[in-house]
Amino acid sequence: MIRKASDRMSEPRENLRGGAGTVTLHHFFKPDEITAPTRLCAEMTIPPGASIGLHEHQEEDELYFVTAGSGILSEGGREQRIHIGDAILTGNGGAHAVRNDGPEDLRIIAVILLYR
Repeated sequence: MIRKASDRMSEPRENLRGGAGTVTLHHFFKPDEITAPTRLCAEMTIPPGASIGLHEHQEEDELYFVTAGSGILSEGGREQRIHIGDAILTGNGGAHAVRNDGPEDLRIIAVILLYR
């Protein structure tokens, strides 16, 4: 199945997970279109000053792939700068947050895989 970029559904989310501003999800595929247990398969656009608040991943893994911009990832009590090309794995009860402290949009591909 091919999903053209122009056919993706976009979903703005205010204060995502308690974060600041509006993060827009651009869904590649919805969970009911994927046979494997999946909760999310989307590109997220985080504009300057916006963030995704701290949240846990119980019984699931979340993969992030940074495709544009840079920002700060908070995970395990540490803050680290993330850049284009970085891959992040959070799961098994781990928690993370992301904020865009840069001048351009931070774009991240996010995939959440369920353990069941």
